[in-house]
Amino acid sequence: MAALNLSCYYHLFHSLSHSPPPRNVASVSILHGRNNIPLSPTPLTFHRQKLHSNLLVLATTMSTSVRDDLPPALDSTSEPPPVFDGTTRLYVSYTCPYAQRVWITRNCKGLQEKIKLVPIDLHNRPDWYKEKVYPPNKVPALEHKNEVKGESLDLIKYINTNFEGPSLYPDDPLKKEFGEELLSYTDTFNKSVTTSFTGDGVDEAAAGFDYIENALSKFDDGPFFLGQLSLVDIAYAPFIERFQPYLVEVKNYDIKVGRPKLAAWIEEMNKNEDFNQTRRDPKELVESYKKRFLSPKQG
Repeated sequence: MAALNLSCYYHLFHSLSHSPPPRNVASVSILHGRNNIPLSPTPLTFHRQKLHSNLLVLATTMSTSVRDDLPPALDSTSEPPPVFDGTTRLYVSYTCPYAQRVWITRNCKGLQEKIKLVPIDLHNRPDWYKEKVYPPNKVPALEHKNEVKGESLDLIKYINTNFEGPSLYPDDPLKKEFGEELLSYTDTFNKSVTTSFTGDGVDEAAAGFDYIENALSKFDDGPFFLGQLSLVDIAYAPFIERFQPYLVEVKNYDIKVGRPKLAAWIEEMNKNEDFNQTRRDPKELVESYKKRFLSPKQG
């Protein structure tokens, strides 16, 4: 069951197209040109305790200048890539929040040229994907050094540790420990929110978002869970991206009301172009969830 929770498997409830996300889906995002990269307002210093955080802010900001030319999704009619030829490939679906976690991590590390994005059409997936690439037949999957690994939380940690680029996890032991606690909570959070989708109230979703608000209040050196942008933010972002518009439209429930830390976190994430490149139109996300949670049950 854990494997199923941490990957996108048979997502037949999606009605979305498998085309790349449009570049302008996040109208509130701030687009950074290659020659116009705003740096952190905190000046870089060589104070021993602040150097790592300042360098992390600078490095993650600068990585947003790289932009992908997103390929179309491969389906049952598509030829397979030359698997195990030395190329590092990330197999994703443009509609899968679990795969989106790993895609965001790749972008934030500035690895667009090092890790090739290979989108798979989950509605019409090619046979060769299961036979030649990843027998579990799900995404995300990472082809690296003649091996294919899976599971989104494992992969974001693997990419952060085994590839160049800014670190997306702090050195501070307290932050590391809290980060692991938050990563372990992701499935519980997702289940608490989606349980409210089919009921009359939003009590369980509210409890989940209250937990997030409290977690965002623990450190005061930045707007993110661990102060600066980390794997924890990346793990939650794809799901909150989907939950927020659905709850507003279907439940008339604004997750930001009474939660200033969460509101600030959403605002900051929406400024991150590495994240924005992976996003879809909120209307499509809402319609997908409506079909999944509001469609009449089949007898």
